[in-house]
Amino acid sequence: MTVYPGRKTLWQIWTRPTLRLRLTLLNGILLIGAGAVLVVLAWLLVSESLHPVDELLAGSTVSLADGTTRDALDWQADMEAQSSQELLVKGLSALVGIGVLGIACAYVVAGRALRPLQAVTQAAQRLGEETLDQRIRYSGADDEVAELARTFDAMLDRLTAAFESQKRFVANASHELRTPLAVMRTEIDVTLSDDEADVAEYRRMAKVVRNASERANGLVDALLVLARSEAQSGRRLVRKVPADLATSVYNALSAVKAEAGRLKLDITTDLEAAPVVGDPSLLDRLAGNLIENAIRYNHLLGRLWVRTESSDGQVRLIVGNTGYEVEPADVPGLFEPFRRGGWERTGSRGSGLGLSIVRAVCDAHGGTVSAVAQEGGGLEVTVVLPGASATPVVSATASVPKVKA
Repeated sequence: MTVYPGRKTLWQIWTRPTLRLRLTLLNGILLIGAGAVLVVLAWLLVSESLHPVDELLAGSTVSLADGTTRDALDWQADMEAQSSQELLVKGLSALVGIGVLGIACAYVVAGRALRPLQAVTQAAQRLGEETLDQRIRYSGADDEVAELARTFDAMLDRLTAAFESQKRFVANASHELRTPLAVMRTEIDVTLSDDEADVAEYRRMAKVVRNASERANGLVDALLVLARSEAQSGRRLVRKVPADLATSVYNALSAVKAEAGRLKLDITTDLEAAPVVGDPSLLDRLAGNLIENAIRYNHLLGRLWVRTESSDGQVRLIVGNTGYEVEPADVPGLFEPFRRGGWERTGSRGSGLGLSIVRAVCDAHGGTVSAVAQEGGGLEVTVVLPGASATPVVSATASVPKVKA
């Protein structure tokens, strides 16, 4: 007999220790065991009750219906032996019949009870990228099997959402990378095809190519940071050292001082010590992204406010800014990759990954992030992280006074 790899023979299927077979055997053993105990008890009771001539004198006789006379003790012994034999034969026969019927019924009942599990197994076997829309939708009794079916359906919902999110992410990332590459190729082709292009034209082309390459390089860096942060979400951070969010804010403000001055922003800071334990580079990126976004999507003579605080074992970083109006319904989507609150992708600065990285870094550090649209335009983002029990090495309270850029 030829057996193909991965396929089970009929013998393997029947002898496989499935849950249904084990439940059937367990029920059969319990049923036969209980029946055997009842037969033994009946045999003992019958044996104890068949002593009608124990009180007679020795040598007493009994007259039987056929006219014969026998010794009472001999007649009692024969009657006990005959009754015990009949009881054992009939009892064991009934026990075998009840056992076979009970095992068969237990097999059928176990199969019906485990049918939802078979549905789960079949759904898992059919599961693929094109069949993620299938669900069990169990409608039986509200028991453990129903709970398992609901859990499996919920898991498929999460998988579907993850696959769809990944598809969108890949599509958006490819679009973002394709745009600067297309710009570079177009500029190079146009310049090379112009036989009268001079040094000035080549310099202009070089500047355009450099700007496009910087945009592509920034996008790749942002994607790497996002992947690194998401890889550590829900797990132990690879690097955990004492840090201070206030110091990260101070460094971020120093890095964007020129851009803030160009927009003549009114910057207000209130930085208390905010000690945390985590990856300093990721925390610096978190603060940097929030402040860069607050400046990038601000307007001339706008405002920017930054506050850090620590209380009840938690540290908070609040970054708010004036700017373009954001619909409250659009706020949750801002934390998705490549979302810019209604700005066209090709017409705005940045890669649209800033708040996505902030959320991933918060998740990696066991914290949360939320945002609120401001009246008249702008956004206020609040980051909450578990605080460190120890005093931070550097306090930014004295380092960053309230300033106006």
